[in-house]
Amino acid sequence: MSHSVLTRLRSGDPDAGRLLDELYRPAMLRFCLGYLHDPMESEDAVQEIFWRVLRSDALPDNFRPWLYKIARNHCVAVLRERKRHHADRNPLPTESIPLDQSGYLTRLVRAEAQHRLAALLAQLSPEENELLRLRYTEGLSRKDVAEVMDEPETTIKSRLFEAIEKLRKLAGASETSSR
Repeated sequence: MSHSVLTRLRSGDPDAGRLLDELYRPAMLRFCLGYLHDPMESEDAVQEIFWRVLRSDALPDNFRPWLYKIARNHCVAVLRERKRHHADRNPLPTESIPLDQSGYLTRLVRAEAQHRLAALLAQLSPEENELLRLRYTEGLSRKDVAEVMDEPETTIKSRLFEAIEKLRKLAGASETSSR
C-alpha cells in the first residue's frame, strides 16, 4: 500500500475506505473465497475485514501482511462458526477459468490443467495449501507469509520447499499412473 493511502487511513480521511476497497477488494475476495468457498459469504467477510481495518487504531507500516492476517483470522472464525452450526453448503470452485480469445481448445487445456492442479492440491494438508496460496496465489513474500502465519521466515521457507516437493512427487506419481 502506498504511504499516502496509509497516511490517509490513519488520519481518518473519508475517501480512504474507497481507496482501500479499490486496492484490495479483488485480492481479499479471492483470498476469502479460497477459504470459504461461498461468494456471498466471502463478500460479507471482505466487508467485515475492511470495517475492522478502518476502525483499527493499529495501522502498521507493513500493511499488506497485517491485512491478510486479519482476513485469515476472520475466515477461520467464520469456518468455526459454520462448523458449529453444521451449515451444509455446496462449495463452488475457488477460481473460474478465464475466457480468452484463443479458442475452445486452449480453454479446454487450461481447464484440464486447473482440474489436475486442484486434484493435486487436494492431496496436500490444509496448512500446505494455505502456504502455497499465500505465497503464489496472493503473491506475498516469504517474510509476509511468515508474519501472517506467526512463524519464523526460515520455517516458512522450509515448509514451502517441502510442500512444493510433495506437489512435484504427487504430480510425478499421477503422470505415471495415468499412462
